Amino acid sequence: MDVAPIRPPDLSARPFFLAVERIMSASPDELYRMATQQLGLWFADPGSVLMRPAVNEPFFFTAGGGHPHYGRFLRLLPERLVELTWVTGPGGTEGTETVLTLELSAHGAGSALLLTHAGFPTAAARDRHERSWPQVLEQWDQRTLAVS
Repeated sequence: MDVAPIRPPDLSARPFFLAVERIMSASPDELYRMATQQLGLWFADPGSVLMRPAVNEPFFFTAGGGHPHYGRFLRLLPERLVELTWVTGPGGTEGTETVLTLELSAHGAGSALLLTHAGFPTAAARDRHERSWPQVLEQWDQRTLAVS
């Protein structure tokens, strides 16, 4: 069976990016599973997730009371890496296909997580995400403690 080549978006004309690091309570395995199979437990609106974690597969969900999020998986390395495209509307990525990467590594009983988000169309879009991603990661961390 032929597999289509992965086509990451060209970010060369969109240099705005951010990076957020956080120590998380859950293991890399738990975080990987929650990012690829259980998004509805901590981020997406319940019942809205259409997602099959496989490279080149598209996904859709809503968050924050109905705001649509679209993308496709670029790279998946269990317990280590989730890389995907991330598209939202006004107040988000402004309809631009950005690249979101989660790098996971063991850290004591939990994980070190490095989130990078690249390819924003404007500094304002980047700044909005730079303010919101730390809150999202805190919410994710709290939710993993609640379901553990």
